[in-house]
Amino acid sequence: MSEDDDSPISAQDAKRLFADWREAPALVLAVSGGPDSIALMWLMARWRRAFSRGPKLVAVTVDHGLRPEAAREAREVKRLAQALELPHRTLHWRGEKPKSGVPAAAREARYRLLAQAARSAGASHILTAHTRDDQAETLLMRLLRGSGITGLAAMKRVTAREGAILARPLLDISKARLIATLDKAKIAYADDPTNRDTAFTRPRLRALLPALAAEGGDARALARLATRLARADAAVEVLTDGAERYLAVTGRGALQAERNVMAFDAAAFAALPEEIRLRLLMRAVNRFGHEGPAELGKLETLLAELDRSFTEGPRRTGPKPAGVDLKQTLAGALVSLKTGQIRIEPAPARRKPAR
Repeated sequence: MSEDDDSPISAQDAKRLFADWREAPALVLAVSGGPDSIALMWLMARWRRAFSRGPKLVAVTVDHGLRPEAAREAREVKRLAQALELPHRTLHWRGEKPKSGVPAAAREARYRLLAQAARSAGASHILTAHTRDDQAETLLMRLLRGSGITGLAAMKRVTAREGAILARPLLDISKARLIATLDKAKIAYADDPTNRDTAFTRPRLRALLPALAAEGGDARALARLATRLARADAAVEVLTDGAERYLAVTGRGALQAERNVMAFDAAAFAALPEEIRLRLLMRAVNRFGHEGPAELGKLETLLAELDRSFTEGPRRTGPKPAGVDLKQTLAGALVSLKTGQIRIEPAPARRKPAR
């Protein structure tokens, strides 16, 4: 594929970009009306026409009810979809909106509604129009939040979300190429002013990208870094799988399904590299917890407490049963160190305060 970031995407380019979904029964296209998603819809419609039999394409627009222009933009998407002979649905985010964290809440609502549309259409995948520019911004956001390797790997090309398979075929493509594609085809698109609203984090970081590019940190370089971190993350996950199997085979760690508990030999666990220990702990807490995924920072604090218990022995900071060196809850999981064994199991339900 051409490395020219300003060149329109050719039919041959599109054939390579979408090859993985040639045999899919149906695909949902997330189309907001902006240039990226409009380009995705136009490119996929042109790609689909090349086959006598191919996946059914269904364009879906989510109106979050946050901007008065959104309804008109959804109608424009519908008109273009009809011109491209694609079915179109507009879905609405109903209910009261949060006072803060609106972008994150809107994103969760969007994926939930898209997953519902995919199930209704019998679609195997939801395709979104995330670009290389989006990948670079995501990396910067997560870097500033202190994410670990997994977070810094940013967005994956294919991932599971809300019970559906989410695919990003344009993740290696620049936004400039998509706009060039639409300009050549004389296809109009909407301009969402919230993309420039510096009240939100992503637009503020987007405004910094030209300065970073001047220092060599353009979107291409940042996306390449995310790819390299994803490669490292995948390797560490393989090593974590191996460590988990080793602990189970040697009898130093095993899932006791009938008792709904994971147990590790403390000495064998302590001998593993820190990142592997952290991931094993994360897997167990997320498996047995019932309060959502554990935060990385809290897991690191818990692991440090376990490490101190290994080296310093029990520290009586509060009432604990005899022989228990450590006992903490995290994300709805109970983690304890007792008689040389680390145990992770569901924590008792929190008591509701008396009225």
